[in-house]
Amino acid sequence: MAKTSAIERNKKRRRLAEKYAAKRASLKAIAKDSSLPMEERFAAQLKLAELPRNSARNRIRNRCELSGRPRGFYRKLKMSRIALRELSNQGLVPGMVKSSW
Repeated sequence: MAKTSAIERNKKRRRLAEKYAAKRASLKAIAKDSSLPMEERFAAQLKLAELPRNSARNRIRNRCELSGRPRGFYRKLKMSRIALRELSNQGLVPGMVKSSW
């Protein structure tokens, strides 16, 4: 089980990213638009830098929803390999059986 503080920090990052997504996208569009004057683009870049760092989507860490484990994460299932194995051994994942050969 991951530290509770790390899990909560990641939840906070998700909330902030969702809150500032529209503002961040509009500022990025202005900063990348080469048809606008350089001063306006630079001002948009400065406003973008003033936003909280944790509102950026790339700071969100993929974590297992059951254990909070950050590594060995399956995006499709939103859980780690260890949690997936435990659930499948209990027969809770449909279609997944223990391999034997």
